[in-house]
Amino acid sequence: MRPLDEKETTVVLEKLLKFTDNNLQNIVYNPSHEGPDPNPGRYCFRLHKNKVYYVSESLVKRATNVARANLVSLGTCIGKFTHHGNFHLTVQALTILAPNAKHKVWLKPTSEMSFLYGNHVLKGGLGRITDAIAPGKGVVVFSMSDVPLGFGIAAKSAQDCRKLDPNGIVVLHQADIGEYLRKEEEL
Repeated sequence: MRPLDEKETTVVLEKLLKFTDNNLQNIVYNPSHEGPDPNPGRYCFRLHKNKVYYVSESLVKRATNVARANLVSLGTCIGKFTHHGNFHLTVQALTILAPNAKHKVWLKPTSEMSFLYGNHVLKGGLGRITDAIAPGKGVVVFSMSDVPLGFGIAAKSAQDCRKLDPNGIVVLHQADIGEYLRKEEEL
């Protein structure tokens, strides 16, 4: 397990910035109150076997006693790097993205299952949407009872969604909490 280098840090933060905008500071400078030290530490990003983990500094210090070959996971796995150097967020990043998301979409109860099966969000299943969403921005998808279901990329702006037909795609699916069941062997 090692800290991210400058290029990797830039790629990870740009991906998180797509979903959080100004709220990225809440993730980067989040104080950590775990461990024996009375002073709050911080959370940091660590790379282990092409996976990026969001973990407190005190936990990283305690993990140095474990050999790298024996270390399976540490903290929250927020994403992974591909062989080509691209970074993909995983569904575990939802716990970090949901409270800090700038752009949000709420689904009607009838379309929640469709999204949880890996389908895109259609206009007909849209309950509410935040204003000023531009195409290509990251969007966190919630149920009408404010339970985070997943995240994706906005296919249309908020203004274009109003005049879209009910079968038009509003959010392109990236990850959802149903992946825990669909990809049980990988996770």
